[in-house]
Amino acid sequence: MQARNGRRLIAAVMVVVPLAVIVWAALTVFTATSPGREALHETARIDKGGHFFLAVAAILLAAMSGGWLADRLGQPRVIGEICAGLAMGPTLLGRFAPEAKDWLFPADSLPMLDGLAQVGLVFFMFGVGRELAGMPLRGVGPQMLLVSQASLLIPFAAGTVAAVPLVDDFTGSAGDPMAFVLFVGCALSVTALPVLARILTDLRLTHTRQGQLSLFASALGDGAVWLVLTGILAVVHGTSPTGVLWNALFVATLTVVFLGPLRGGLARWGRSRAASGEAAGGDATIMILLAGGVAATATLTSVVGVHQLIGALLAGLAWPSGNARLARVAERLSSTSRTVLLPFFFFGFGLTIDLGSLRFDRASVLALSSLLVLAVVTKVCGPALSAVLTGMRPRPALILGVLLNARGLTELVILQIGYQAGVIDERLLGILTIVALATTIVTRPLLRLLGPEALEPAAAPAPAPAPAPDADEHVGAGARTVPTHSPLPR
Repeated sequence: MQARNGRRLIAAVMVVVPLAVIVWAALTVFTATSPGREALHETARIDKGGHFFLAVAAILLAAMSGGWLADRLGQPRVIGEICAGLAMGPTLLGRFAPEAKDWLFPADSLPMLDGLAQVGLVFFMFGVGRELAGMPLRGVGPQMLLVSQASLLIPFAAGTVAAVPLVDDFTGSAGDPMAFVLFVGCALSVTALPVLARILTDLRLTHTRQGQLSLFASALGDGAVWLVLTGILAVVHGTSPTGVLWNALFVATLTVVFLGPLRGGLARWGRSRAASGEAAGGDATIMILLAGGVAATATLTSVVGVHQLIGALLAGLAWPSGNARLARVAERLSSTSRTVLLPFFFFGFGLTIDLGSLRFDRASVLALSSLLVLAVVTKVCGPALSAVLTGMRPRPALILGVLLNARGLTELVILQIGYQAGVIDERLLGILTIVALATTIVTRPLLRLLGPEALEPAAAPAPAPAPAPDADEHVGAGARTVPTHSPLPR
């Protein structure tokens, strides 16, 4: 126990002391009296590279601290990292210490930080593609299909209806009402698959019936949302209907190639490297080839007018999951992007939005309240009702809907894309950001409220064919023991 407390103390010191030094230096420079201010400014002046690495240190330490605090509060770490990114932008630091923010993050360092954010976002989408590719699609029952359709279509329909009266007040610079309406539908219908997977893992719900249903519905729904978003961006960028069809055909062809010949070829390549007995040091070569391939695929889709994240998603779908070595290398790349590079996206997102300046006039209050209520009710009740109609009891069905209500990071990525494309304005960006955070934050409290006794074990796998006499020892090797009650905290 003492050793554990000692490690925690060391970790706290490693976080608190650097942050304290950074804040002290910034505030000292800009709160000094006028006679000594110039001298202090000269003392604290550092070059462009120094400012860049100072910003990198501040962003990473703030993200780690925010994630740790969120974890202590029973929330996904990504919530704390998102809030840390918002706090370092105009919402908090820029409001109370604008000169300190400008000193920590000068304008000439922002393009470099944005480059790190884009790399992290591309590799994050590669990880999302791997999650989608790992979902079991064979033998899917009617309940799974109905739940996934309800999780996508009901919030999408509600979002489009709610967006109609908002067109005049919240449409972005692109000025396309149809794109605006469809985009709001996308924003309300998405589920954050990586955040959902993390919640299920933390609460040990992955092998419950609700956990597996929610993962499948999230995978199918998010895939459809990205396809719709691709069409919206094509329309906004002035692509003709014929061009939209060509883009759709290109994406469909590319998907077939990636999921067919390319995925098979990568699997054979991985097996051949394993059979050759290559040393583990060859993982570095695989890592370089993988990172370069993801970047090249993102470039390919961007060149033809499809968002670069679609290319990264396709690369994740194509990467084989059955090869232990290839899976290990891909997980290492995804893990690095989530922990080291993705905080720079949160920081960049925080710079584009100022929640403190959000004018809560009548239009904004009505938009926020209506979108938040619709987001929760349709995402929880739609899938829950579908599950009840296909045989699930009401309380377990509500747990399924609550799990699908977590929007988190995926919605923020979509919001950033829509805002940069001029589909929505800054006010709606702030409103939908609040919706994304609120729907994710309430997930765990609602799960505790419904209680662990409402969880159901996953369905047992279909019985295997009678084994041959020499294969008795393999009977039931794939079966898993599933607890009837999860250790879900009350």
